[in-house]
Amino acid sequence: MSDFIEPPARFRPLGDSGIEVSSIAWGMWRFYGDDVAGARRLVDAALAAGITLLDTADIYGEHHGFGASETLLGRVLREAPELRDRMVLATKGGIRPGVPYDSRAAWLGQALDDSLRRLGVDHVDLYQIHRPDLLTHPEEAARALDDARQAGKIRAIGVSNHSAAQVQALARFLPVPIVSQQPELSPLYVAPMFDGVLDQAMERNMAVLAWSPIGGGRLMKPESDRDRAVAALLDAAAETAGVDRAAAAYAWLMAHPARPIPILGTQDAARIARANEAYRVRWNRADWYRVLEASLGTKMP
Repeated sequence: MSDFIEPPARFRPLGDSGIEVSSIAWGMWRFYGDDVAGARRLVDAALAAGITLLDTADIYGEHHGFGASETLLGRVLREAPELRDRMVLATKGGIRPGVPYDSRAAWLGQALDDSLRRLGVDHVDLYQIHRPDLLTHPEEAARALDDARQAGKIRAIGVSNHSAAQVQALARFLPVPIVSQQPELSPLYVAPMFDGVLDQAMERNMAVLAWSPIGGGRLMKPESDRDRAVAALLDAAAETAGVDRAAAAYAWLMAHPARPIPILGTQDAARIARANEAYRVRWNRADWYRVLEASLGTKMP
């Protein structure tokens, strides 16, 4: 019996949505500005690398204007509309500047319509509540999401930064499954492995979209003893596979049985093109746990 963990397939179902997505996603948190040609190169690089799941949000690029990321992607799609059919387009709503969260039906409906207008599309494949609104009953949020689904504006429903209990409460009022959860998850932030988020995802067949999979860049420039210890273990796996540390980190996440989908945040076309190197890394169980122990700062009991 081999102790090596098989890498995931390059494509997988997006929960129970009937939509197939790549096992690595590209995110647009830092995708904004007026360089449409440069933006097109990044989109092309992702698609050429086999990355079909593109993840944005109305709040992304906010310091350049609310909706800046969606607006730039919309400009790319207007110049090259054929790209739309090659991607699974995901966005998020529910953050309201100055509030900060609003999942009332009226706001979610307006936020989605505004996102579609900026993107220049008539629907998105995945719409996610970005962060839970503690002042909105989940029944109201669910009604807004399902109304949009029935209107053909979204194909599937997901959440981001929700606890397992919050997912359960929202799911109680939806006639269709919640197909994805988007938590922060990296070799430096492993809380979802212990707080029920990944367990629930496996129980409900939800895709896990992992944001900040290299710890917001800290894995590439570790400063603390803990971060350096994790980076050293990733480097050992990376050297064996002939890849860089980021690829080893992505592979470490994908080795978990929930099969998290790391969302690459890079805005460098060359680094996007190297995303597939993650599939070359094979973790064995002992080395995988060593990374976890280094992250936790303690031995497993």
